[in-house]
Amino acid sequence: MQLFFQTAMAISKKTNIIPRNIFAFILYFMNQQRAGFSLMFLTNIIWAANNALYPYFTKVLVDKMTKLTPGIERPMRLLALPLVGIILCFSISEIFARIYGLLVIYVWPQFRKNIRMSLFSYAQGHAHSYFITHLTGGLAHKIAELPRACENIVSTLLGSFFSTLLGFCISLCILLFKTPIIFSIILFSFVLLFVAITFVNMRTIKEMAIHHAEAISTLDGQTVDSLSCMLTVRLFARTTHERDYLQKYQAHEIKQSQKAAKAIQVDYAWKGLLSFLFISITFYTLVHRWNHKRISIGDVTLIASTFAYIMGSIWHSHFHLIQLAKEIGVSKAALSILSEPHSMTHAPTEKSLCVTAGSIHFKGVSFGYIPGLNIFNQLSVTIKGKQKIGLVGYSGSGKSTFINLLLRLYDLNKGNILIDNQDISCVSPTSLYKQIAVIPQNPILFHRTIFENIQYGRLDATEAEVLEAARLAYCDEFVQHLEKGWETIIGERGAKLSGGQQQRIAIARAILKNAPILIMDEATSSLDSITEHLIQTNLKDFMQQCTTLVIAHRLSTLNHMDRILVLHQGRIIEDGPMPELLAKKGHFSRLWQTQAGGLLPALEHG
Repeated sequence: MQLFFQTAMAISKKTNIIPRNIFAFILYFMNQQRAGFSLMFLTNIIWAANNALYPYFTKVLVDKMTKLTPGIERPMRLLALPLVGIILCFSISEIFARIYGLLVIYVWPQFRKNIRMSLFSYAQGHAHSYFITHLTGGLAHKIAELPRACENIVSTLLGSFFSTLLGFCISLCILLFKTPIIFSIILFSFVLLFVAITFVNMRTIKEMAIHHAEAISTLDGQTVDSLSCMLTVRLFARTTHERDYLQKYQAHEIKQSQKAAKAIQVDYAWKGLLSFLFISITFYTLVHRWNHKRISIGDVTLIASTFAYIMGSIWHSHFHLIQLAKEIGVSKAALSILSEPHSMTHAPTEKSLCVTAGSIHFKGVSFGYIPGLNIFNQLSVTIKGKQKIGLVGYSGSGKSTFINLLLRLYDLNKGNILIDNQDISCVSPTSLYKQIAVIPQNPILFHRTIFENIQYGRLDATEAEVLEAARLAYCDEFVQHLEKGWETIIGERGAKLSGGQQQRIAIARAILKNAPILIMDEATSSLDSITEHLIQTNLKDFMQQCTTLVIAHRLSTLNHMDRILVLHQGRIIEDGPMPELLAKKGHFSRLWQTQAGGLLPALEHG
């Protein structure tokens, strides 16, 4: 047992990533509860040993009773040894079964919690692209399923397979020493053939289980994806289409389920035939030997009860084995995704980002989402601390990519991005995000209260500070009309609020964070002109204290910017204050004129 856990310790010391092999993964978490699992192991040993000894004491009792004449005096004294043995076996088994039950109450919940929280924490370290590639519904399903599957795997191996193996070994020893060797040979042959059939069929069963688990996960992910886009489904009258679309994944899941079930039934059929032959041979031999006075009635009792115990245990373990194969399949499918190495590169010794001025420097930056197709090529630009910068350009010009790279959501192909002369690839992501407040175009809000969503900007903020940030973002204007006020649950992603109300909460959250760098990505696009003007007025003083980057298609929102960067096809083609750019009669001026005329500018080429 010590060696068992030493292996896990070696794994945990060598790497700080999640083990990709399912059994190494389980060992890693069992090691965190070594005492609990050691006690469970011990109770299983005692429980299995007592169950195996029970038939032997029954044999001794029967043999003694057959030699006695009914009506004798003090029969209990003459039968004391086997009776005490039987009672002790039952009592000890029951006591340790209850001890095992108590251990289960405390060990398993903590085991599941350790796995779940480690998976969640590890998932948080993945790059932005990981969550784009994998459906979040599928990821959530895997994080929920893997702890349960691991519990079932350990429970089956420890409580079923190990107990059966130990019981078989003890029973075989008793038969060898107390009965003719033929019965030991029959029992050993049955178990050997049973195990052989299992190993032959298990590979197919396991593969089918993995395919079925993958089909279920995909089906769950597609279901969540469709439900999360329900408004789009309704607006395009595509409810029937979505049902038909989901039906493809449902049909695939059924097909994989049937394949897995068929493999299991074939395995059952072979083992059922083996069990029939075993029972027939065993009882024929028993009757034959008893008839020739080679074994006693006690021996018949011992052999029959032992064989029944072993057969029942091995079939019980077999049913668990089928479930074990399924759980291993589920676990492997989940672990293959959840344990993917983090794609973001990290410096060997990451430092914390310290921001004073808030200057930003893109130095020879090259980047593209698709290999060989760069958006930026050798892009260089310097933004002084406390400057207010507007980012302007057609869709696809690189504005959002500029922000994504500053947030280090992706690694650069080439070049460096510096904040206060510190390379952001050499600082910890957490320290980077602490220095930047972001107001996204589509606010990402939690299914929590309005107060909690705003306080998320700074968890240690006082109630007064939260309410002041909310006032600056004009949240109080609509919150006062809600029945539960600040304690109103806003629904998934803020679905119970309007787009403008969601944006105001996002603005309040960013104000509360009070970071030295502020990014506003179409932050007021859902607001009416009057509310937008009021919020911009309140933000003026706030923006004086930080470096501000603003993406805006509504160019009038950039009036108070110190400088505007005009991007086109990944290049900065104009750079300067708004009056200067308007006077140049260049790209920005054309954008301004078309927008002033109420026209949407078309994408230019060249």
